[in-house]
Amino acid sequence: LAPLFKLLEACFDLCVPLVVAAIIDRGIGGNDTALVWKLCGVLVLLAFVGLAWAFTAQYFSAKAAVGSAARMRHELFAHMQSFTYAQTDRVGTSTMITRMTSDVNQLQSGINITLRLLLRSPIIVFGAMIMAFTIDTELALIFVAAIPLLAVVVFGVMLGGIPLYKKVQNRLDRVTAVTRENLSGVRPVRAFCKEGEEIDRFATVNREQTSLQNKAGILTAIMNPVTYIIVNLAVILLIREGAFAVDGGDITQGQVVALVNYMGQILVELVKMATSIFTVTKAVACGNRIGAVLAMPTGMAVIPAPDGTPAPSADTPAVVFDNVSMTYEGGGEPSLQNISFTARRGMTVGVIGGTGSGKTTLVNLIPRFYEATEGTVTVFGLPVACHDPAELRARIGVVPQKAELFKGTVRSNLCFGV
Repeated sequence: LAPLFKLLEACFDLCVPLVVAAIIDRGIGGNDTALVWKLCGVLVLLAFVGLAWAFTAQYFSAKAAVGSAARMRHELFAHMQSFTYAQTDRVGTSTMITRMTSDVNQLQSGINITLRLLLRSPIIVFGAMIMAFTIDTELALIFVAAIPLLAVVVFGVMLGGIPLYKKVQNRLDRVTAVTRENLSGVRPVRAFCKEGEEIDRFATVNREQTSLQNKAGILTAIMNPVTYIIVNLAVILLIREGAFAVDGGDITQGQVVALVNYMGQILVELVKMATSIFTVTKAVACGNRIGAVLAMPTGMAVIPAPDGTPAPSADTPAVVFDNVSMTYEGGGEPSLQNISFTARRGMTVGVIGGTGSGKTTLVNLIPRFYEATEGTVTVFGLPVACHDPAELRARIGVVPQKAELFKGTVRSNLCFGV
């Protein structure tokens, strides 16, 4: 609906130069004061109707943008909730926060600008060119020459800006990561008097992002003066050729004014496009980043149990590790190697080792938070890969190594796992 009402608004705007031409040629030229006042009333009517369509288009644009952003956040959150531990480690918490906040906000602005301003500009530009042909074919050829040049400038800046803004958002991930590390690790930072080093580290990543933003801003800023030069040269040529045509009696003064008005409308719309191209280009880059996260496969595949697998009995071991090895993604060495043991029902098993020896990794393999690189982990007679993850974890109690408190009451936190 937003583009529809923008189309209606644009059609009313395209009628204005024709009314102005009639005021000059028929009203002022014919000394008809009544006609002048009548046509001025038509202009006022066109303005009010156009304003009504503009408000309506803005309402639907905002509704579409805000609704899309809300649904996008919901989809992203639901998608990230189904990530495995390995996928969460690979993507990174700071990256996911940036996707949920900054990227979605930029995409929301881009949708709003596209529906409210960007779709109006092509309608006015091509509509003005068509209206120019209805007035004078030869002078309209100036429009035909100017519009492709303007399109090259606009789309050239847009194509150059998309990869730049993608880099800007990637740098924002790093800024968010450094900020998050310092806020969560504020105690060790102060305990070891590392405030100065952390400030310098933040300044470095912040400076890198600022440099990229400046490059993107310079590229976008080039568009305004270039479009002004092209359009103003076209206006000069239009006035010059129009003067000769009026002198020869081919067209009227009002028609020349209408052609100049149409060129002015093109200039205004291209200035709007140049202003909004920054937001739209950034939104495209952010949309691609969001799409990359949503395209990631989630969850763990459940493998059917082998044929002939006996049903668990009282003698079935609770947990069995059979020559299990585990290497984290990107890790140089295995965290666990060739681990084998059996834990039967009713037994209490303690795993002892120094910091970083793999105790937490071993425990995380039982509820299948991570996949074993080699070997098999069996729970109640079935490999963990054959269990539904939700059902498997419902049978296992876990006390995390690091306590996490969620917003709420003490009771709500104590009952979180119930």
